[in-house]
Amino acid sequence: MSGRRVVALGGGHGLAASLQALRHLTEAITAVVTVADDGGSSGRLRQEFDILPPGDLRMALAALCEDTAWGHQWSAVLQHRFRGEGELSGHALGNLLIMALWDLRPQEQVRGLDLVGRLLNTRGRVLPMALEPLEIEAEMQDAGPTGEGGISTVRGQSTVARHPGTVRSIRLIPEAPRACPEALESIKLADLVVLGPGSWFTSVMPHLLVPELRQALCETPARRILTLNVSLSDDEASGYTLAEHVAAVAAHAPDLSFDHVIADPQVARTEAEGAALEAAVEGLGASLVLTTVGKPNRPGVHDTLRLAAAYRDVMAEQGL
Repeated sequence: MSGRRVVALGGGHGLAASLQALRHLTEAITAVVTVADDGGSSGRLRQEFDILPPGDLRMALAALCEDTAWGHQWSAVLQHRFRGEGELSGHALGNLLIMALWDLRPQEQVRGLDLVGRLLNTRGRVLPMALEPLEIEAEMQDAGPTGEGGISTVRGQSTVARHPGTVRSIRLIPEAPRACPEALESIKLADLVVLGPGSWFTSVMPHLLVPELRQALCETPARRILTLNVSLSDDEASGYTLAEHVAAVAAHAPDLSFDHVIADPQVARTEAEGAALEAAVEGLGASLVLTTVGKPNRPGVHDTLRLAAAYRDVMAEQGL
């Protein structure tokens, strides 16, 4: 197994997919996780206790649980959600565990996550991208009856994700949050950095809007991979092609280049879409890796082993 140091950035199910794939290649993994979630259990805890939203951090920890009976059991415990109609209804146990450690150790968010990792015997480390909860504000082209609506400013991760229309740009509130120092150090020391897949504008792109984090990504000697989604059917991707996803990265972080962009050929199906994607990837200074990474019978879901193979081939090509 490679001992190469890998940093994966994102949030939610997309980050979990890349972490599960990378576990097949190395144990030196650091997950850098978005902290802008304001819905569901995370949103309730964030509002009531003024803490970082724990949900995406919990999912990353669960994805890094060891591949043993112990690891599988604790991953299930961490992800367990309470049912019923009481105050605990809808809360994930892992969110409450993380919150409890932060309550016992105020201002020690990273230490609390490390303790959860030790309990679960995770194969890697999970860090927040910033040390304060963030909000996402998006400028959106509204969907009109003829496809041409007005421009709206929409605030809040969950609202942006649900809002009908097309995301034109996003920004963070506050605009220059303090990045997690340990995350910056992990990027500085990495051999490989992976951004994506995931909800493009609320899980992937926010990392590029934290100034210190973007600077670290620009300056790292690591090879950089952008992993595209295997579906464009979610609300956030409405109206966007893969090429436009890549172009959005370039627009929000024009000083950042990549070495490789991984895309599934089933998403860029036509010759015109493929040509547009190739041009957008060249604009990032990257080479396009077209390879099947989606599950054959589950549209929109990455296949762990296929994605691992794609990362392995890129690492081998780079001598990693």
